[in-house]
Amino acid sequence: MTTATDGVGLYVHIPFCRRKCNYCDFFSLCSVDLKTVEDYTDAVCREIEGYREEKKTPVRSIYFGGGTPSLLPSALHAKIHSAIRESFEVLEDAEITLEANPGTTDAGMLRELRAIGYNRISFGLQSIHENELKILGRIHTYEDFLASYASAREAGFDNISVDLMYGIPEGTVESLEKTLRAVTDLSPEHISLYGLIVEEGTPFHKMKDNLNLPDVDTECDMYEMACDYLARRGYSHYEISNYARRGYQCRHNLIYWRDEEYIGVGAAAHSYFKSERYGNSASLDEYFSPEYEKYRCREEIDGKEEAYEYAMMRLRLAEGISLSEYRSRFGKDFTEGKEELIDRLARGGFVTLSADRLSLTDRGMYVNNYLLTELL
Repeated sequence: MTTATDGVGLYVHIPFCRRKCNYCDFFSLCSVDLKTVEDYTDAVCREIEGYREEKKTPVRSIYFGGGTPSLLPSALHAKIHSAIRESFEVLEDAEITLEANPGTTDAGMLRELRAIGYNRISFGLQSIHENELKILGRIHTYEDFLASYASAREAGFDNISVDLMYGIPEGTVESLEKTLRAVTDLSPEHISLYGLIVEEGTPFHKMKDNLNLPDVDTECDMYEMACDYLARRGYSHYEISNYARRGYQCRHNLIYWRDEEYIGVGAAAHSYFKSERYGNSASLDEYFSPEYEKYRCREEIDGKEEAYEYAMMRLRLAEGISLSEYRSRFGKDFTEGKEELIDRLARGGFVTLSADRLSLTDRGMYVNNYLLTELL
């Protein structure tokens, strides 16, 4: 668990979008007026100030996610950053990330955001192909992305991540490879590659019977090609959906995957802080209330559930589970009673087991949901 010396992660949820993408099931709001955005910013600042203590909590990463945080005017970003620095001790080398939609940034804004303190930016590209972007419901073009990427470099961002998707309707192994080639030619420090999941409540779910989705074998071929291609281009597959050049793993997300402490502010944000898990309401009316804390959902976690979550999150990472750390933390051996299963999975190329570490291979990561059911 994170100690006060290590510092916690701070997540800020900005739930505003110009238009909801066809696959998105995150909490977000479209067509919101500026007054609501300003009121939301004030509410976020109030929540941040509620964490102010005599001895400020150290923060080693800040992540603005959404929604589309790049829709927020620079002055409101500055206001939230000011509240953060007044309420927390932001460590000198903290990673400070902004999620951005390429259709919502320009050169001047990116310079302002860099000056405010952001040192990492994550662009949601998804694909370089216009037909795939249109099907996904993205508001930007590939050309928009190229312009935003170049402007971010000019603004001084030397840590850029690009989000991509595979398993897209009309997508092929060849179209994905072209996207990977175009993106890696730009040399971003980090790439996220997510397999499309058709979630309930999304436009894609309503049209699922008419979506021209790749079949299971093709999607597997996409994944295997991507793992091989990105490795050859110098990107280490350090988490199920994430690849990075050496030293550029997303430090904020590693806090989640290593089961360390973080604070989430904003509507629908969740926290794991001082050994307690809790989450904010997704209702703006409730979140805006001066008594918003009464709408928080608090979660009690027993030892068995904590051990399950620890193993589940650690097995997302290429580094896997330290068996000695698991034994020290939970008082039992992770592999006990699973020896035959682990041996069978290792012979099948799904896991690797060393003296002190169990981890999933690339093949195992692709079927991680099935393996986690078996192992946990």
